[in-house]
Amino acid sequence: MRYYDPRYDITFKKVFNNPDLLISFLNALLPLKDDEQVESIEYLSPEMLPEIPDGKFSIVDVCCKDKEGRQFIVEMQMVWSEEFKTRVLFNASKAYVNQLEKGEDYKLLRPVYSLNLVNGIFEKDLPKNEYYHFYQLVHEKHTDKVIEGLHILFVELPKFNPADWNEKKKMKRLWLRFLTEINETTKEVPAELKENPYIEKAISLMEVSAMTEQERYVYERNLDSISMEKTIIREAIEKGMAQGMAQGMAQGMAQGMAQGRAEGKVEGLAEGEAKANLETALKMKVKGYSLDDIFEITGLTKEEIEKL
Repeated sequence: MRYYDPRYDITFKKVFNNPDLLISFLNALLPLKDDEQVESIEYLSPEMLPEIPDGKFSIVDVCCKDKEGRQFIVEMQMVWSEEFKTRVLFNASKAYVNQLEKGEDYKLLRPVYSLNLVNGIFEKDLPKNEYYHFYQLVHEKHTDKVIEGLHILFVELPKFNPADWNEKKKMKRLWLRFLTEINETTKEVPAELKENPYIEKAISLMEVSAMTEQERYVYERNLDSISMEKTIIREAIEKGMAQGMAQGMAQGMAQGMAQGRAEGKVEGLAEGEAKANLETALKMKVKGYSLDDIFEITGLTKEEIEKL
């Protein structure tokens, strides 16, 4: 059996446009209490989605709300860039603000959850096993004091390692295994994944034979687009590094030359002044000036004056 990678746009939507799978996924990945679990969802129409301010290939993949009015934005980011965090905040904030019409009561606002799956490592200074990052508006000192409204999560998929698993949520582990282990290289699906009905259904949707000809074409185009975007970013980084090195070398050479000229000028002035003092001392010595007078005027030592 051959499979496609569920992390690309067309395949991700194919899986999570199934309400039962998306509900299972949200409950597994979001930090929801037992009495806060998602029970039903309604997909939001395209015109209700927050606008995206750039043309990146990674877009808002799934957006929905539950019967409580809470909104859930799920995004798969295949190519990491530093602007991604800002865009996530923008999208979540806009979804939060767009809930109200002008003049409506702020009490009508419901929480927005932004779940962002990243196919890259951006928190390189954190431990390798810290792949799950949850952000809220919290008090600087008393972090238990929270302003409800925006809940933003990032999951660094490359950091996830099922061998290091020490959490209670089994479904979280299964969904992350699905996203990181099912792809074009999969030859045999792990038994743990096949045993769960939700994951088994998601895997069946990733079978190449389950794809239409048009879906396969879009998938291949998406692979090409992501590859092109990675190349563009890599070339931009390499170009920036080369320009930085060239600029640094030029500045270093310029500073070195300027410093050399300055030091040479100082040394030249010092040598000229010393020569003039010797000539003055010699003339004074010939005319019979005392050593003390010559020393006071020229600054030469008595030993230097006696050698003249």
